[in-house]
Amino acid sequence: MSASSLRIALVGNPNSGKTALFNQLTGSNQKVANYAGVTVERKEGIYHAANGSSIHILDLPGAYSLEATSPDEAVTRDVLRGQYRGEAEPDVLVCVADATNLRLHLRFVLELIALGRPMVLALNMMDTARKHGIRIDTQALSKELGIPVVETVAISKDGAKALVDKLNSPDWAGRQVSEELTLEERHQRVRSLMATVVSYDKTATTLDDRLDALFLHPVLGLGVLAVLMFFIFQAVFSWAEPAMDAITDGISVFGAWATSPLPQDSALFSLLNDGIFAGLGNVLVFLPQILILFFFILVLEESGYLPRAAYLLDRMMFRAGLTGRAFIPLLSSFACAIPGIMATRTISDPRDRLTTILVAPLMTCSARLPVYTLLIAAFIPQQTVAGTFNLQGIVLFCLYFAGILSALLVAYVMKWLRRDKREHALLMELPAYRLPHLRDLAFGLLQRAKIFLKRVGGIIFSLTVLLWVLCTFPGAPEGATGPAIDYSFAGVIGHWLAYVFEPVGFNWQICIALVPGMAAREVAVSALGTVYAMSGSEDMIANQLGQVIAQTWSLPTALALLAWYVFAPQCISTLAVIRRETNSWKVMGFALFYLFALAYLAAMATYQLAEWLL
Repeated sequence: MSASSLRIALVGNPNSGKTALFNQLTGSNQKVANYAGVTVERKEGIYHAANGSSIHILDLPGAYSLEATSPDEAVTRDVLRGQYRGEAEPDVLVCVADATNLRLHLRFVLELIALGRPMVLALNMMDTARKHGIRIDTQALSKELGIPVVETVAISKDGAKALVDKLNSPDWAGRQVSEELTLEERHQRVRSLMATVVSYDKTATTLDDRLDALFLHPVLGLGVLAVLMFFIFQAVFSWAEPAMDAITDGISVFGAWATSPLPQDSALFSLLNDGIFAGLGNVLVFLPQILILFFFILVLEESGYLPRAAYLLDRMMFRAGLTGRAFIPLLSSFACAIPGIMATRTISDPRDRLTTILVAPLMTCSARLPVYTLLIAAFIPQQTVAGTFNLQGIVLFCLYFAGILSALLVAYVMKWLRRDKREHALLMELPAYRLPHLRDLAFGLLQRAKIFLKRVGGIIFSLTVLLWVLCTFPGAPEGATGPAIDYSFAGVIGHWLAYVFEPVGFNWQICIALVPGMAAREVAVSALGTVYAMSGSEDMIANQLGQVIAQTWSLPTALALLAWYVFAPQCISTLAVIRRETNSWKVMGFALFYLFALAYLAAMATYQLAEWLL
């Protein structure tokens, strides 16, 4: 078989560095999608070898065993066995194992060998293993397993060279036949292999030990976590401001140029100026803040810190009805509730997984960020506290903390209501610390930017155009004295909903924005831009949306809308994923009801209290 026709499957345990190795091999020659019928991510790319050949590489979801306990593991199992419909069988398996935790990974290696497919074992993070005083005899391990074993360092520029050389050589194939071992036999085999091929320098004092003494300390560790989160939200405002100003100015200049040839009383001018540029422009400006937030989340994940934070918070979260393993899905929900809900597959206990799924939408995701920052910038002065801390960043930190506290309180209520009071121990792998690689961070940020821009150019653009149509037609009748939007379909709907939301303090413009905002939370910002562009005076239209809101809303109304977005399930995609992950319309309906009920009650209480105090 020639290298040019090879189809390779990268497989391994989570946290083995498999995806980093995939990025190393494929670079920008990769595409990300979902497997048909499931919400499991599928990554495929092409490696262009120096000899001109191309190797197709499939990055399979992380798995601990072929005895699947999650949708991710089921996909990996079926693809490896050639049983997944629409997915070609891989020609070669490349199993990526963490050299610093070889005992855990070898059990899966033995399962893969039993499949009888050509296979190469890539011992990743070998540089870290040596720093820890771990010595692995790769030649002896290769002889014992009967397959080639290569050393890799996925975060190093040439860290995959040994693997590429092996794949391009004529003797890359491992043995074709292997005996099937029972679980106990695999454990015995692993113990034998570890005794034969691995040795330890027990005198080695590692940086990991010193870092764990700090990060896992029951008091100091929590302090470090709080400082990290506080710093992140300070950076979201402080670092993003220049880029946001540049985007705002660019959109303004481009909008003026694009609409200059058109008559100002034409429908096309209104669509472009009042609809598209007023709507999409107010969403695009938040891209720098979203990317900064994602940058920090990726750094924490790539460095190996997140599992330690989960371990540290296990006791506190357990008292609220969650396990420490729920920390990673909940933190993933900071980026988006959907990957957070999907990440609950790592939680083996069905009871804990269901609780985590139901509270994940309460976490303050990046889709809420445009709404939060718009209102914060409009009503909170941009000043420092104690000469150092950005006041707007402090408020954003408090909003994120409110989401976390709400999730814990809801989980505690669910724990109190359920009948099963049994405790479940937390078993979690703590990977070695490692410096995040700039290439992997860049890939992660690029993917997130593409997702955001795709939403802006897809669903948000479509809804902005639809909202413009609803705000434009039918036109105002003869003799009308108010803005034309008051007589449009959207105006009628908004004024009707205003009666429902009067105790909450929402005006009819907010009510209009909430309707398309059900598709995606950030759509509410574009909707507000469109509505106010079509209903305000010329002076108001000339101002930025934040300035218009500051002039027309009261502070209690702004605070009520912030409280609403802490709880409201303003995302149909999230509800659809809850339905898919739980396979229950009942659970999805319960989530929809309790989240809207909490949102209304919280917004009403906030508005009424603020009105009384102010």
